[in-house]
Amino acid sequence: MANGGGGGYGDASQKIDYVFKVVLIGDSAVGKSQILARFARNEFSLDSKATIGVEFQTRTLVIQHKSVKAQIWDTAGQERYRAVTSAYYRGAVGAMLVYDITKRQTFDHIPRWLEELRNHADKNIVIILIGNKTDLEDQRAVPTEDAKEFAQKEELFFLETSALQSTNVENAFLTVLTEIFNIVNKKNLAADENQGNGNPASLSGKKILVPGPAQVIPEKKMCCKSS
Repeated sequence: MANGGGGGYGDASQKIDYVFKVVLIGDSAVGKSQILARFARNEFSLDSKATIGVEFQTRTLVIQHKSVKAQIWDTAGQERYRAVTSAYYRGAVGAMLVYDITKRQTFDHIPRWLEELRNHADKNIVIILIGNKTDLEDQRAVPTEDAKEFAQKEELFFLETSALQSTNVENAFLTVLTEIFNIVNKKNLAADENQGNGNPASLSGKKILVPGPAQVIPEKKMCCKSS
């Protein structure tokens, strides 16, 4: 089991301190299910079938000595399944926006996915842009700089991954989960201080500037603390 600031797999029997829901979105066939399988089970399937409807998997990690259950939701990218939208985003505190670096169209659709996400999810959701399939570098159609520029403009985290080679998949999830964890912890500290001063607890807080291109302004509790 990982310690301190690590990510590793938590002990199944241990008490869960937090549950964070993270959603995977993007066009069909960009590798969302493969990214999830690599993170949740360390698996990759060459004959992966298209996702139908919605699926989710969980993995428990230890972040700064706390047990965090990541509940990762994966949905079909096809338009005919968009009816699941509102329920899919409900309660999500993190999102992974995935495109295929070898298919320019999947990157060009990212603004549409981002708009849908921002229309349906909590406005303080932590978002990372992911360019998947870096193992196909010789077929690259989306320059890294294009994606970096978009991520900075939209204040998103950004990484390129390969689910096939297991490159940066763990880093991508840990970036999102650690950021959520830090925001929630700062809110809890602020609430404790207010209670200690005899003031009612408030989670509205002040603007929090975070490292890198992302800026998150928390206003309300972003997770469910398990009993």
